Amino acid sequence: MSNDAFAQAGAAADELRARTSFDSFDVALVMGSGWVPAADALGAPVADIAVTDLPGFAPPAVEGHAGRIRVVEVGGRRALVFLGRTHLYEGRGVAPVVHGVRTALAAGVRAVVLTNAAGGLRPEHQSIGDPVLISDHINLSGANPLTGATFLDLSEAYSPRLRALAKDADPTLAEGVYAAFRGPTYETPAEIRMLRTLGADMIGMSTVLEAIAAREGGAEVLGISLVTNIAAGLSDEHLDHEEVLAAGRAAAGRMGTLLGTVLAKV
Repeated sequence: MSNDAFAQAGAAADELRARTSFDSFDVALVMGSGWVPAADALGAPVADIAVTDLPGFAPPAVEGHAGRIRVVEVGGRRALVFLGRTHLYEGRGVAPVVHGVRTALAAGVRAVVLTNAAGGLRPEHQSIGDPVLISDHINLSGANPLTGATFLDLSEAYSPRLRALAKDADPTLAEGVYAAFRGPTYETPAEIRMLRTLGADMIGMSTVLEAIAAREGGAEVLGISLVTNIAAGLSDEHLDHEEVLAAGRAAAGRMGTLLGTVLAKV
């Protein structure tokens, strides 16, 4: 990343420490659309601040993203919980999309959990409300947070160790490949057919750029998609954001328990 991005992330981390009165953090969670109820299930925060209190953060632009950062202590781990994220489709550029992850890294975090709401591409074995571990991704966003001759190995972008911990916590968890489009439009049925042919299992508009930034900084990454709708052309239902939020609310208890169990072992 550029020197300016390093400096801004460092300044945000310094302000985060000052406002929370904590010097170090163990893990960061980025909560996607509809995941705020799952964050509530982690327990009462010991600190809670608005993201706009820190340098470089934009106010939330999407319903279901609260625009706050909580500090929650779970199983002896101090977690930074980002309630929402900036998306590429907001038009702010790539740097703001990954600023939260880079701030967490500057604050000392070495493991990042990225969650999202996703369309399910495999209705034959996926149901609305199913969590799916991300085993790999396909970046179709047309963007990358790395610039120049920065060559990064992504052969294990999503940590096998952390996925094993998640499966220990919930042996029913499936794994799948997450494809990322820029958005904000939902995909066409023809695009969904293409994605299935490419080997994708979930489709969304986030996570991939954050995962790349986290790996650039040396952090382990765990990605979890919540299937909140069946993708276009695979069912008779039309797609809307309220459906996404409703699925998140319905799965909050299970997701909160899963995250709490995993965090204690990260």
